[in-house]
Amino acid sequence: QVQLVESGGGSVQAGGSLRLSCAASGYTYSRNCMGWFRQAPGKEREGVACIYTNGGSTTYADSVKGRFTISQDNAKNTVYLQMNSLKPEDTAMYYCAAARTQTAFYYSNYGAVGYWGQGTQVTVSS
Repeated sequence: QVQLVESGGGSVQAGGSLRLSCAASGYTYSRNCMGWFRQAPGKEREGVACIYTNGGSTTYADSVKGRFTISQDNAKNTVYLQMNSLKPEDTAMYYCAAARTQTAFYYSNYGAVGYWGQGTQVTVSS
């Protein structure tokens, strides 16, 4: 059974930082791009970032470039999203996701995502 288990969400003031974690189990971890989508109330789900677990190539949404950093620990089958300089517009439910290619994240093509986590809330207050 495939599982993506997230942790690390919470509430923070603007300018603050949070780190999300996503631990994967039950599938071939090394053959995917793993990362996050986010969805704010009343908005479409959008790709945020992903990292190829076999090689480490990354992609980011333009709205988070320079503020968010995605990384991985292959020994733990875990991906991390370090979020710095958070803004109120970053407030959303963040979903860990695994897809075959990074284009699913870059083009926010959530239909191409193979597996989802349960989601973790990030709230940034002004």
